[in-house]
Amino acid sequence: MTRVIHTGDTHLGYRQYHSPVRRQDFADAFRSVVEDAVEDDVDAVVHAGDLYHDRQPGLPDLLDTIDILTPLRENDIPFLAVVGNHESTRQGQWLDLFETLGLATRLDADGTAVGDTTFYGLDYVPESKRDQLDYEFTPPETEHAALVSHGLFTPFPHANWETETVLGESNVDFDAFLLGDNHAPDRAEVMDTWVTYCGSTERASASERDPRGYNIVTFDGGATITRRGVDTRDFVFLDLELKGDEGTAYVRDRVRDADVADAVVVVTVEGEGGQVTPADVEAFGEERGALVTRVNDRREVEDETDIDVSFADPDEAVRERVRELGLSATARDIDETVRESKLADANVRDAVKDRVQEAISDAPDADSPPDGDPPSGVDDAADGDGASDETDGQAAMGEFQ
Repeated sequence: MTRVIHTGDTHLGYRQYHSPVRRQDFADAFRSVVEDAVEDDVDAVVHAGDLYHDRQPGLPDLLDTIDILTPLRENDIPFLAVVGNHESTRQGQWLDLFETLGLATRLDADGTAVGDTTFYGLDYVPESKRDQLDYEFTPPETEHAALVSHGLFTPFPHANWETETVLGESNVDFDAFLLGDNHAPDRAEVMDTWVTYCGSTERASASERDPRGYNIVTFDGGATITRRGVDTRDFVFLDLELKGDEGTAYVRDRVRDADVADAVVVVTVEGEGGQVTPADVEAFGEERGALVTRVNDRREVEDETDIDVSFADPDEAVRERVRELGLSATARDIDETVRESKLADANVRDAVKDRVQEAISDAPDADSPPDGDPPSGVDDAADGDGASDETDGQAAMGEFQ
């Protein structure tokens, strides 16, 4: 029997909402997975890609990773991993560095045996290059075999990679196909093989409302998959349908009524109602003790207010109008980057692109987040996301048979 933790999409280094506290939250979530692995004495920790959020993580993130992974090495628990789309680069991988330090094993087509199971790796491959894959693996000498990969596979929502092609063209019969990239945990049986996503360990966007966690996979006469939760920072979701003259004051009252201390507060405004000034609500949330407050006003508001601009000082006129608009933090950041930033003109485009991609990733109804991540609706659409998660973050749950 071989028992492993299947995790992924840890996105270390992600300063969500430009918050250093959120960056630490992502590290703490991954650390808790490793602590569970040591406490439970599992046979290995299998990471299905996107260890980092950025292709070029900072030195603090690299040092955090070394510190987090060291207890696994000290307890002889292998850390097996593949490369995700956030890590893909033409140069070497950070995972290779950790392998030279004895902290990780990069899975490949040759396979790595742990107990009675051989684990194979298939790194993230862009869609345009998948026709070149041959899915040839070194035959295992163990009773069981598992393939670990990163991408959006069928039959799950938003898929663009055919699971039947991978399994059907492979020369190895796998007991389980362990996946990353979709931040919603899910599973299905395809060609007599369990195919499963472990989900992310922290909320990387506002659409990820369900509890975070990871899989425990046991190979013993087949593959058995259970879920375990991860204790993460509270997100408070306030979905408000405004009526009549309900506006900023009403939204502030709803924030006041909620327990927002140290939480990320996401306010979604729909309906009719009056004007809502996101900047005022976001500032009020922080006054109430929230770590971050964000307002998403989904209404189409027609602004027929006449704008009186004096061109004696056009820059000041623009700044005054921006203040009157009560823009969200995201819009203010972009405005500052384009109009007032000290960035060189050649760098403004990339800076704005990064900020917009982050905002899309955070939006509850985003259509397509950056760098090939699953659309933000994946978690809401995927069957079973959090349905069997344990809120205490410890008890095993919902056995998938």
